[in-house]
Amino acid sequence: MDKPGQWVLLAYRMPREPSRPRIAVWRKLERLGVARLGDGLVALPADARTREQLDWLADEIGEADGSATVWLATASTLAQEQQIAAGMQQARADEYRAVIDEAAAARDGSHADQARALRRLRSELHRIGRRDFFPPREREAARAAVQTLAEPDPADIAKPSDPAEIANWEQS
Repeated sequence: MDKPGQWVLLAYRMPREPSRPRIAVWRKLERLGVARLGDGLVALPADARTREQLDWLADEIGEADGSATVWLATASTLAQEQQIAAGMQQARADEYRAVIDEAAAARDGSHADQARALRRLRSELHRIGRRDFFPPREREAARAAVQTLAEPDPADIAKPSDPAEIANWEQS
């Protein structure tokens, strides 16, 4: 990255009451993993998907009697862009660390609990991945932690009772 890339910005204002539309927009912005540049100003790295998502949110804000504009912009310096990216990366790293902690805690549960945790954590990894524009190193650790839930614990594999099977089992 030698020069700043393009970003899509959403500048918006919403009435305080009713609060439901404002909270709904806030939650959607959180799910998108936006960088908050200021009060009512958020940014995402520009691509067709992020631009479309912020366009939809701008429409939704307008329908709730708010005002919103979507901009394409470039940071004036590479350092400014790197600072925004680092903040987004740190937020994702925190989310991946939570997944790692939950996977470690699930290893102590029953097989049914582990299976439920595996499904839930795979879904969580997918959701985080959709907003992970600057992958931190914790991403691979989280994937590995979740994958360990899918692998049987060697202590749980029963040793066969037939002598011929024991010989095969010990060679494997």
